[in-house]
Amino acid sequence: MKKICVIGLGYIGLPTAALLANKGYDVHGVDVIQSTVDTINRGEIHIVEPELDTFVQAAVKSEKLKARVTPIEADVFIIAVPTPFHEGFVPNIDYVVSATRAIAPYVKEGNIVILESTSPVGTTDRVEEVLKEEGVDTSKLYIAHCPERVLPGQIMRELVENDRIVGGTSAEATQKTVEFYRTFVDGEVLSTNAKTAEMAKLTENSFRDTNIAFANELSILCDKFGIDVWELIALTNRHPRVNVLQPGAGVGGHCIAVDPWFIVHAGGEDAKMIRTAREVNTYKTEWAIEKIKNAALKFENEQGRKAKIACMGLAFKPNIDDLRESPALYITRRLIADEFEVLPVEPNIKKFSEFDVVEYPSAVEQADVITFLVGHKEFNSLEITDEKTIIDFCGIYR
Repeated sequence: MKKICVIGLGYIGLPTAALLANKGYDVHGVDVIQSTVDTINRGEIHIVEPELDTFVQAAVKSEKLKARVTPIEADVFIIAVPTPFHEGFVPNIDYVVSATRAIAPYVKEGNIVILESTSPVGTTDRVEEVLKEEGVDTSKLYIAHCPERVLPGQIMRELVENDRIVGGTSAEATQKTVEFYRTFVDGEVLSTNAKTAEMAKLTENSFRDTNIAFANELSILCDKFGIDVWELIALTNRHPRVNVLQPGAGVGGHCIAVDPWFIVHAGGEDAKMIRTAREVNTYKTEWAIEKIKNAALKFENEQGRKAKIACMGLAFKPNIDDLRESPALYITRRLIADEFEVLPVEPNIKKFSEFDVVEYPSAVEQADVITFLVGHKEFNSLEITDEKTIIDFCGIYR
């Protein structure tokens, strides 16, 4: 098992490919975007992630990592493509199906086929079905699910250190896949079946979503009661068995903002708490928009001119460039669509196709209303004059 083919070179696929290449595997990365392939083959990266540039540069220089737009034959195939949802929060596994069809001509007896994409329960079985539809004898393959469990901003470390869950479509597939992951994972590699592995990842993110929803609802109530929610949480968390999370402008990212809907879609009316948590976190973003609008309109009424609104941060979490399902980006887009004068700020992105990104010192200087949407490290030591209206959704400027 020396040759690896990784399908999808995004936030999970590229770090995984680079790590495996640096562990001595011959890695062939596949992405449908030619510019992404070209960037990687130059030893460069197209996403922001600490240490990833060093790993990719070393892997490409050693010729252990090469990228193309089409797969090749390999010993292990890893599918790491997006799994978004259709309108109405219906799970969308089209990319998984397409990736599976793409590798079908190259899969051979004894190969391991791994689905790493976070997926609805039953998707790994669907991978096997698609391979069968493409004429592959899956009885001679080892097909399994091993969900990624990493935190953006710490991916390269957590890919190695975190425990992993492996669930195969057969006991032998589980065993073979576990053996593979143990070659590069220092954490424990835990065995189960495919459906349980799929549900485990969805459960992890739904747990987080539910706890964040409590914090977000608490922040709305504190705003109504005239209480500093950050002080309240700090005091409450001094209880030895209480750990309230931090509120924000909503919940983003490809995992926490998406995965609970996979459970709700399949679970229907039995997924009451998980559905409610999703609705609370979605509502928090709408609540934030109204709070910003009200501040801007108040300024306009008092000063006789339109307020300039600095939207501080566009990514879904601090210190990364990942915009997937970002509430901050959604808020910024809505304010622009409603014809407010907006100064979008994102220190981790130099250019954005939809609008010009403003440097944060300039935005702070120009703005009348400053809204902290993401707690980027660059915002920690800003000096802001008293005449500015500050709305802090992430506790960075108290």
